[in-house]
Amino acid sequence: MGVLIVFGYGPGISQATAERFGSEGYSLALVGRSADRLAEGVAHLKARGIEASAYVSDASEPSKVRSTIEAIRNDLGSVSAVVWTAFRSGSVTNVLLTTPEDIERAFDIGIRGLLTCVQEVLEDLKSNPCAAILVANGAFGEHNSQADKFSTLLEADGVALENAAKSKLVGILAERLREFDIYVGEVMIAGSVKGTATSTQTAIEPTAIAETFWSLAQARDTTRARIVESGFA
Repeated sequence: MGVLIVFGYGPGISQATAERFGSEGYSLALVGRSADRLAEGVAHLKARGIEASAYVSDASEPSKVRSTIEAIRNDLGSVSAVVWTAFRSGSVTNVLLTTPEDIERAFDIGIRGLLTCVQEVLEDLKSNPCAAILVANGAFGEHNSQADKFSTLLEADGVALENAAKSKLVGILAERLREFDIYVGEVMIAGSVKGTATSTQTAIEPTAIAETFWSLAQARDTTRARIVESGFA
């Protein structure tokens, strides 16, 4: 099927998505900041007969994103698809206590990092008939008063700003890349995800999110899907 980069690899969404795509024949490049976590991921996938390689990198640094993608291309070949689960957690808690000069920290991964990745793999994707860019996002960024209330109560102002901007970037990329037959899709997650630090008793199964990513990439006819934890609106 080709080469899939999973940027922001960790337990939960990215592991389940890597396994789902890997089961369809993709070779996987797992990218994250923790060498130990990446090694565990590679071992987990290889135990299931899925080829995977690990690359330590930082999604907030454009130069590192570029050099990592170059290394992946040299090792595995042309990139066919990207799953972006990386995000900035907790760097901006309260916008009233964050200087305007520092607010850009909220966007260094979800916007700057993602856009760097897209630009770096663009020529590869143009030549691949199944090219896809898939982005995991959070409902804090939705435009309603309930999302605003929860983001402030949980001191997650920066996450909400990143989520909102990332969703708009997904839409813009979807429009601009349509002429090249490159699919861009987003899964909006309203609630917690099982296997992560913030999971609850009713947390969403990561396999459900992975299956949604796969379905979006196959159908290629809608940009956004939303998955809701039981009890959430």
